[in-house]
Amino acid sequence: MLLERIYDEDLSQASYFIGCQAKNEALVVDPRRDIQVYLDLAAHHGMAITAVTETHIHADFLSGTRELAAATGATAYVSGEGGEDWSYGFEAELLHDHGTIQLGNITVTARHTPGHTPEHLSYLVTDGAFTDQPGYYLTGDFVFSGDLGRPDLLDEAAGMEDTRFEGAKQLFASLKSAFLTLPDHVQVFPGHGAGSACGKALGALPSTTVGYERKFAWWATYLERDDEQGFIDELLDGQPDAHAYFARMKRQNKQGPAILGHRPAPRPIEAAELARGLEDGTYALIDTRPVDQVHAGTVPGALSIPALGKAATHIGWAFDPETDDAELVVLAGDAETAAEYGDHFVRVGVDSLTGFVSSFGGLPTMVPQVVSPADLEALRAEDSTALLLDVRNRSEHADGTVPGAEQLSAGKVLFHQDDLPDRESGRLITFCQSGLRNSVAASTLRRAGYDVVELDGSYAGWSQWDAQQHDLATTGEDAR
Repeated sequence: MLLERIYDEDLSQASYFIGCQAKNEALVVDPRRDIQVYLDLAAHHGMAITAVTETHIHADFLSGTRELAAATGATAYVSGEGGEDWSYGFEAELLHDHGTIQLGNITVTARHTPGHTPEHLSYLVTDGAFTDQPGYYLTGDFVFSGDLGRPDLLDEAAGMEDTRFEGAKQLFASLKSAFLTLPDHVQVFPGHGAGSACGKALGALPSTTVGYERKFAWWATYLERDDEQGFIDELLDGQPDAHAYFARMKRQNKQGPAILGHRPAPRPIEAAELARGLEDGTYALIDTRPVDQVHAGTVPGALSIPALGKAATHIGWAFDPETDDAELVVLAGDAETAAEYGDHFVRVGVDSLTGFVSSFGGLPTMVPQVVSPADLEALRAEDSTALLLDVRNRSEHADGTVPGAEQLSAGKVLFHQDDLPDRESGRLITFCQSGLRNSVAASTLRRAGYDVVELDGSYAGWSQWDAQQHDLATTGEDAR
């Protein structure tokens, strides 16, 4: 048996390639939408992908199940559990609790594990060449290394109300019936790692075991005592902000993501054509440079996506394809690099990358407004209508912030403009922890028509300056 983990650092998301080396048949679980990695893996091992499935209707990325099935002729399998409200809207084979997928000697058995979502399936894998007992468990967003899938995401991202409490109860029951009943040696392969918003304390380890989680996970003592309410209270406390684009992912994954097929390489765009497109709104420009270079000068209205490694996450914050039909042009040295951005973008359903420019020559430029921590108080005194906005997560904000700051995470600013002042009524002064997320959020807000000033160094820079002021004040008092 072959079992390989394909991990996307951008979205902290894992998919799995399971192959029977006797029959040269393979199954892919939870594929992302840029599918070449799975095709290459199958070719490398001389296998045919005959089945594709997913653990649940995802919120954090756009599923590649339909894409991969269409490209390979594989059978697509999805959950048939959860009731009518959680039925998929595209044609696929339905899997129910204890349903199986057979790959030669390998048996993959679905287990209904509701809690994170009502329809959630996990997959027990049995290598029949050695044993008739399962040895591996693909848990999706059910059990992570050191944590559990959050049950409040439907409330946070999908606009539902109070589903978190029933979801938490279901999660408690799923642990009892479909996890703790397994032998300790069963190896657990979760759907996400550290950095995902699908839980609050995910570990970075790529796998764990049933026995390790049974003994050491934060939830273990609650299950041991059969303390459902204590489990629910701790599970729901302190969950991170959910990105606003999650709601779109839920809808599209339920209906069935559009099949991309062959994607042409991004084409070079001349400066004059891009300038016209930026003027009439047919193009949107992606500035891929580091934050300090953006602060030295950028193109008006350009969206700052300062790290390829987080391009999917950040474009999901900065661009809404449901309300914005602009074609994207990315700053990149060549078509190959531009296509890498395209691969990241399609993972969150942003499919409109058309071309690239290698420089900003011939384009209008502007210098974003930035204020130093030392000048922040004077700026606020000068403009009393300015809103100081902390675009970090609410848990970061609660742990400490610049006095007077309100909080709206960078992943929500584009989608929650009703929570912001009118564009005409004053400027926004924005910050995150180090400045990277703030660059994304500030450029998003500028393109939406807001007057934005970025706090130089963000909260980390302000905290250092504030500590220096405190030290100077203390030294002065001591001298007196």
